[in-house]
Amino acid sequence: MSQILLRRQLSFLGLAAVTFSLTAQPSYPPPNNELPNPYRTVWNWGQLPDGRKWGSAAGVAVAPNGKIWGTERCGNQHSCGGSPLNPIVEFDELGKGLRSFGAGVFEDPHGIFFDKSGNFWIADERVSEDKKRGVQVIKFAPDGKILMSLGKPGVMGMGPDTFGAPVALVEAADGDLFVADGHDGCDCPNARIVKFRKDGKFIKAWGHKGSGPGEFNGVHGLALDSQGRVFVADRLNNRVQIFTQDGEFIGAWKQFGRPSAIAIDQNDFLYVSDDQSTDEKGPQYNPNAKQGIRIGSVKDGRVTAFIPDPEPGGPPSKAPEGLAVDRNGTIYGISNGLPESKTRGLKKYVKK
Repeated sequence: MSQILLRRQLSFLGLAAVTFSLTAQPSYPPPNNELPNPYRTVWNWGQLPDGRKWGSAAGVAVAPNGKIWGTERCGNQHSCGGSPLNPIVEFDELGKGLRSFGAGVFEDPHGIFFDKSGNFWIADERVSEDKKRGVQVIKFAPDGKILMSLGKPGVMGMGPDTFGAPVALVEAADGDLFVADGHDGCDCPNARIVKFRKDGKFIKAWGHKGSGPGEFNGVHGLALDSQGRVFVADRLNNRVQIFTQDGEFIGAWKQFGRPSAIAIDQNDFLYVSDDQSTDEKGPQYNPNAKQGIRIGSVKDGRVTAFIPDPEPGGPPSKAPEGLAVDRNGTIYGISNGLPESKTRGLKKYVKK
């Protein structure tokens, strides 16, 4: 047997082992209050500069220097259109708003992701009324300078250089980029993960609307584990799906609830926020699943902790729509919410 053939066979066996280990982990109904809650909530932790009021928000991230960054919709429900406010805000360790920028760049800022160099990406999920901005993923330097962008401003599509509703981005160890494209409720057929090289060159896309393995309905968050596997918040299908970086389906888990946001820490713990599950028939139907944050391991798929929704029965989108976790296991959750909900804005969850 040639060395090349042997290497190929070993590579295949390695992939098969990874695939088997995850698909062998069962999907089961989401556990709720029977699990311990090892966190206390710090309310209203993030304070916007100049006394600004929070708009709806979906993006939060931890920078390499430990500072927390968030995105919000310029005090509005779903749009920064025409606003002079900066939707990107850096917070210090006490939650005080520091730098902010990005005015006039975004229509509806969503997910935010930092690379190891301190540069960061922000996804803009909607098209502006004048069709001049939106549906892009934009890369910034720490000082706010735009370095690069994916997609065409204001142009929706399913091609290699257009998006329908991009919501999140993650970067692999080799620099490859993965974009979640297809927010639920968008006026587009997009329901896919799009892969690019670090220079922005299109590699491939996978997925379409549906409920089968590898299909999506409302992609809403992305994360990579220590092995580089791609975890996708497939929100309207009430599951987290797992893939190789080539888009090969590995498994799907329903035990983490209806996922809006997902994060994976350096110890391979998976954090999933469910801010929509309801027992009522309708588009958010996920019976017997309480809203809140579920925590478990990507190694065995078992949920071990649950932070319940702080306002059961109140306005929608109370649990975080965006999540980030620092190296100490502190969770930062940014909530969309309605203006009358006291949970709107940026909260901090500290281990008890």
